[in-house]
Amino acid sequence: MRRAISASLAVLVCAAVPAWAQSEEKGVPIVQAPFHVPAMKNEYGTVLIINIPPGRNTGYHIHSQDSFSVNIEAADMTNQNLGSSQVSPPNRAQTGRILFTPYYKDGERTHRATNVGPTHFHNVSFLFSSRTPHGFTPSTRPAGYEQIADNERFRAWRLVLQPGQSVPAFKQGAPGLRVIVSGGELTESVPGQPDRGMKPRDGQYFWQEAGVTRAVQNTGTTPLNLVEVELK
Repeated sequence: MRRAISASLAVLVCAAVPAWAQSEEKGVPIVQAPFHVPAMKNEYGTVLIINIPPGRNTGYHIHSQDSFSVNIEAADMTNQNLGSSQVSPPNRAQTGRILFTPYYKDGERTHRATNVGPTHFHNVSFLFSSRTPHGFTPSTRPAGYEQIADNERFRAWRLVLQPGQSVPAFKQGAPGLRVIVSGGELTESVPGQPDRGMKPRDGQYFWQEAGVTRAVQNTGTTPLNLVEVELK
């Protein structure tokens, strides 16, 4: 009887382990991956907050949609594609970097990423819901905005303001995202409305609609660094 019970337990264990391993090896959609938290979804896409502590990994997950990300905190990351034994050398994801990957065109990717450094890997990512652009025309920004990306899906700018600095007003041409790389205090001026003060935190984001005219001033005591993206 003991042998029969032991044998039955052994069969159950053997049956359970491969099923778990097989599920892990397939990978999960990126919105279900560890340390990937969906924060907002609208008709254009999904915002993910990705924050991976030192020594942790994402598990295998699937990238299948065009996406861009804005790094908030620098970290050393390795990557391993599903089915490969090769692990990439650590790559330093610099603060403020914007990265675009056209997965709809290039094909999906399943991988896992591991934080091998002493700092958190933190970024704000946007997953496009449509396979093609919406036909928006992004604005042309005034002096002070540094254009850092312009591709088939979006145009992006970096704005760095020292205390007291400001940029002239402009009209936003397309909907998009403002991502705060390093926060502080700012005042936003919109014609016909009272000036509005804000104190955004590092990694905070704001959805911005098209057609709004605004000027921005750093009214705090520390530098302000943000990235703004308009969709196409």
